[in-house]
Amino acid sequence: MVIATRESRLALWQAGHVQTLLEQRGHRITLLGITTKGDQILDRSLSKVGGKGLFVKELEAALEEGRADIAVHSLKDVPMDLPAGFALACVLEREDPRDAFVSSRHAALADLPQGAVVGTSSLRRIALLRALRPDLRIEPLRGNLDTRLRKLDEGQFDAIVLAAAGLKRLGLGARIRGVFEPGDMLPAAGQGALAIEVRAQRQDLIEALAPLAHQATWLATAAERAVSRAMGGSCSMPLAAFARFDGEYLQLGAAWGDPDGSGPLVKARGGAACADLAAAQALGEQVAAKLQGGGARYLPG
Repeated sequence: MVIATRESRLALWQAGHVQTLLEQRGHRITLLGITTKGDQILDRSLSKVGGKGLFVKELEAALEEGRADIAVHSLKDVPMDLPAGFALACVLEREDPRDAFVSSRHAALADLPQGAVVGTSSLRRIALLRALRPDLRIEPLRGNLDTRLRKLDEGQFDAIVLAAAGLKRLGLGARIRGVFEPGDMLPAAGQGALAIEVRAQRQDLIEALAPLAHQATWLATAAERAVSRAMGGSCSMPLAAFARFDGEYLQLGAAWGDPDGSGPLVKARGGAACADLAAAQALGEQVAAKLQGGGARYLPG
């Protein structure tokens, strides 16, 4: 079985993690490293150069051409609607879904002086940071995880905001000065979860990958992605969605910000007993409808 993966250190860790899980089940695995357009274009935000699909298109081409059998993705990088002929075979158990506050000099967001420079290129993080600290200067930050940390260490930023999951997976948890609880900064749909994509007709692979699936994570992220899909699935709008189980009930929160930065955040919540993907997706659509009822606009990707 050949795994297609991006060549960043984090992506290779993720592919190696899946490789280990499959080898423990008796499969022989090799990795096919691919540099994607999303890795190459670092001077512009994703929303201006084609969205998150830039991280997966070349991997999908490898599947279509038979050079690879499966592709391992960070789920938050996967477009809400896959191309015809492709499917998500499974979603693995989630790492920490929260955002991390990383700084060399300051212990928490509240400790930053007025006008401090915070780095992120995520429209979602920008909107949520502005709601928490409108006095901060938020500047673009692109590149892989090591590049972002290097820019912080060089003094280009007073602090940066990163996904806690990536830092922990690479053994960099000590760089985290604090985490934002979802009540303060809702994560992106799928944040912290890994997904495996295959050609839809490869039933043999779908069956082989089934033991790796984590049902609670899959249902939670399905609800989150349904919010994004119902809002247009656009990379060019600030949108957060995060779900977790409370007993048998899946509790889902979402937040939407106007892309031009004007106006307050629109927030919505919902909960339902969810035992299958259809119920989780229906919950996501209900919460998206509440967002739209509160003034959020549909923005196609």
